[in-house]
Amino acid sequence: MELAVHYRTAIVDGLEVFYREAGDPAAPVVVLLHGFPTSSHMFRELIPALADRYHVIAPDHIAFGQSAMPSLRDFPYTFDALADVTAGLLQELGVDRFAMYVQDYGAPIGWRLALQDPGRVTAIVSQNGNAYEEGFAEPFWESVFAYGKNPGPDTEAPMRAALTLESTRRQYVNGVPDPSLVSPDNWVHDQALLDRPGNDEIQLKLFRDYLTNVDLYPRVHQYFRDSRVPLLAVWGANDEIFVPAGAEAFRQDLPDAEIHLLDSGHFALESHLRPIAQHIRDFLHRALA
Repeated sequence: MELAVHYRTAIVDGLEVFYREAGDPAAPVVVLLHGFPTSSHMFRELIPALADRYHVIAPDHIAFGQSAMPSLRDFPYTFDALADVTAGLLQELGVDRFAMYVQDYGAPIGWRLALQDPGRVTAIVSQNGNAYEEGFAEPFWESVFAYGKNPGPDTEAPMRAALTLESTRRQYVNGVPDPSLVSPDNWVHDQALLDRPGNDEIQLKLFRDYLTNVDLYPRVHQYFRDSRVPLLAVWGANDEIFVPAGAEAFRQDLPDAEIHLLDSGHFALESHLRPIAQHIRDFLHRALA
C-alpha cells in the first residue's frame, strides 16, 4: 500500500511554515532538514521510503520552498533564527523526541536544535551535512568566508554567482557519474524560488552569517562526546562543497559513527535514493531499538 504524503502549513511566530508529513503519528519521528538552495522537495522520494516505519516531517526553512519569505526588515535571517522557527514548528506539532536527517544548511540548523535540548535527538543522519572544518572544500568556502569577514562589492560577486542557474545546476550534477539520472526539474524548481524579488539579498545575508556555524563547531563536538548520539554519515564522496573528510571527521568525537561514502555529489539522493534509504532504515532500526 502506498503511504500518503500530506502537504501542510503551520503558523510559527506569525510565519507560515510549510512541511511535508507522512507516516503514523504514533511512530518514532524523523525530521528531514534540507539544504541550500532547495527545500523539502529534495525529500519527495525519501519520505515514502521511510514512512511505513516512521513519522516523517520535512519542513521548508523560512525563505525556502513554500514557507514564508518575510523581508530583511521583518526577519533576521540568521541560522539561529531559522533553527528557532524549526524548534517552534516541532513544538507546534507536539514533537518531543526525534531523529534528524541533515544536509547542507540543514546541518547547522540541526546542530542548534540538538544544543538547545540534547535529550530530544534520538539519532542523526548526515548526508553531506558538515560539522568539521575538515569538510570544507576550497575554493568555494574561501569565497564564503572572505565575504563573511569583509562584505563588499569584490567579495560579494562570487556569492552572487552562487545564486545563478548554472551554479544551482552544478550543485546537482557535479560529481554524479551519470548526470542523466538527475532530473532537471530540481534546478529549475530551486532557481525559480531563488529568483523571487528580494530573495538574493536574503541568501547573501545567510552567506554572511555562515561563519557563526563554524564558531559553533566546538560546542557541537562536545555535544557529540557527551551524548554519544548514534550517527550515520551517508556522503556523496564527489561533493565539491563538503568533501569526504567531513564525513570521516565524525569519528573524532563519535568513534562508533557509521560512515558510507557514495559515488555521487552534493545532492546524493538524486542518484542514490535506494542505497541511502536502505542505510537509513538499517541504521534507525538499530539506533532506535
